[in-house]
Amino acid sequence: MVSLKQKIITHLWFATQAREAVEFYCGIFPNSAITQVNLIKDTPSGDCELVNFQLCGQQFMAISAGPYFTFNEAISLLVYCDDQAEIDFYWQQLSAEPAAEQCGWLKDKFGVSWQIAPRLMEQVFAQNNPQLQGRVMQAVLGMKN
Repeated sequence: MVSLKQKIITHLWFATQAREAVEFYCGIFPNSAITQVNLIKDTPSGDCELVNFQLCGQQFMAISAGPYFTFNEAISLLVYCDDQAEIDFYWQQLSAEPAAEQCGWLKDKFGVSWQIAPRLMEQVFAQNNPQLQGRVMQAVLGMKN
């Protein structure tokens, strides 16, 4: 049994590809691994595969439980990066269609939305400087990969 120490854990619903998606993500991020896989039988969706995993040491869950829900941009996973090389790496690894994406937002081949952002953004938005924040947001929203 996996011990879930985090109080809040992101849970991702996939129609059929939970394990494939998790293996993909674990191959990209350091300190990542599948920690448990369970088959849940006889649910209203049929048999469902539940996958517990860690990305960068943080716990997540994913389930393959049928095409009842889909991902959209209202929820995204934010990855702060220390330099341009790291931004480029995650963008290359995760983006399903780089030419169609902009301002740090991308969608992977499973439909999950990600934000790939410089750690500097965190510092800018922590300041009480609306003019700086506005200039940064205008610059970022105009960026295209």
